[in-house]
Amino acid sequence: MAVKLRLTRIGRHLDPFYRIVAADSKYARDGRFIEQIGYVDPHKDIHEAVVDEEKALAWLEKGAIPTDTVRSILKAKGIMEKYDQIKRGK
Repeated sequence: MAVKLRLTRIGRHLDPFYRIVAADSKYARDGRFIEQIGYVDPHKDIHEAVVDEEKALAWLEKGAIPTDTVRSILKAKGIMEKYDQIKRGK
């Protein structure tokens, strides 16, 4: 089972809102997911995204692969730097 950290679209027509979720890569984009780790409002700055840092780090340590967009959000929040430090520290 390949787990990815990716965005799931919710919200109304022409008013998107996204959840950051951990999901099996075989699941549909807006289908099942394993765990929600945050959310993003595309109308606001990327630095205003809300991400549960502990859950994100836990999934990254388990081998979850973030998509390019989620990777940029995690990088903006400083989570990717912490993950790299943890990875080098081991």
